Amino acid sequence: MAMANVRDLAVLAAVLLASSSGALDPLLDEEWRNWKSMHGKQYPGGIEASRRGIWEKNLQQIERHNLEHRLGKHSYKLRINHFGDLLDEEFQRLMNGAFLEPSQPHMEMPLFQQSGAFEAPMAVNWSAKGFVTPVKNQGHCGSCWAFSATGALEGQIFKKTGLLVSLSEQNLVDCSKPLGNKGCSGGYISRAFEYVRTNGGIDPEVTYPYLARDDQTCQYNPAHKAGNCSSFVGVQRGNESALEAAVATVGPVSVAVYASLFTFRFYRSGVYYDPGCTGIVNHAMLAVGYNTTQVNQKNVDYWFIKNSWTENWGEQGYLRLRKGANNHCGVANQAFYPVL
Repeated sequence: MAMANVRDLAVLAAVLLASSSGALDPLLDEEWRNWKSMHGKQYPGGIEASRRGIWEKNLQQIERHNLEHRLGKHSYKLRINHFGDLLDEEFQRLMNGAFLEPSQPHMEMPLFQQSGAFEAPMAVNWSAKGFVTPVKNQGHCGSCWAFSATGALEGQIFKKTGLLVSLSEQNLVDCSKPLGNKGCSGGYISRAFEYVRTNGGIDPEVTYPYLARDDQTCQYNPAHKAGNCSSFVGVQRGNESALEAAVATVGPVSVAVYASLFTFRFYRSGVYYDPGCTGIVNHAMLAVGYNTTQVNQKNVDYWFIKNSWTENWGEQGYLRLRKGANNHCGVANQAFYPVL
């Protein structure tokens, strides 16, 4: 073990030395070509060198993290993915679109009431029970709020009818702007539910497909309606115990987290915990369960959360987020679910 640590530290030193150089590394030529091919990347206008430079720096930082993981410093791994050629500020502008709910909501909303006699099961996984559609792709559009809302609606429709129907995020992007949502520039999960309620329905993905843009008028067709909700419920802000009870008894719950960190963008596997992850949430996701696993021979609780950044991100599109660690990343700060 000691010899392995010495070798890892030597490799880490080499990575640090490489990252200090501004020149492109010719040893990465093949890996760069493979990555471009895998993700369909093309660079017109002579910008490839600059994007390659960003990609190399991100790759070096990922390799450094993973070496530290092998040394026992982290509980999760990173991986270069389709965001590899973006600067941090570009990524945040394009992908993180959950608006922070005001402390005084613009409308009355009931809160989830946790039964005093309720005993939460040790583990929950609504995805394994058929409540959850396949992982989707929001593209370069800050519409995560819409994907989170459709995910919760899809789960409740399945719970009621036994039918799993993929609902239209584009319907929400195009049509909920009068309620304060901004399409690809962000939105509120709660107002997505409010739109469905006041509109009297939402169309399915098959008749109202996703475009990853917000420059068209509302195309909702009531003849195609695939779902509805009569109201929606909030979970007490910051209360992980209440969120656990809601996920266990209701089904998939819309949540939001702080997703601006480099480690979150390139998360690959394991239980995510980064001390820099604050409670100022900016990215909406879908909590589909929770469980416990072993990390360095210790039991660690985690939330099981569906993302909308394709299956190339995380564990086939999912995140395992540390649970019971003082509301890590603000996971319980903005949690809602619809009532049919």
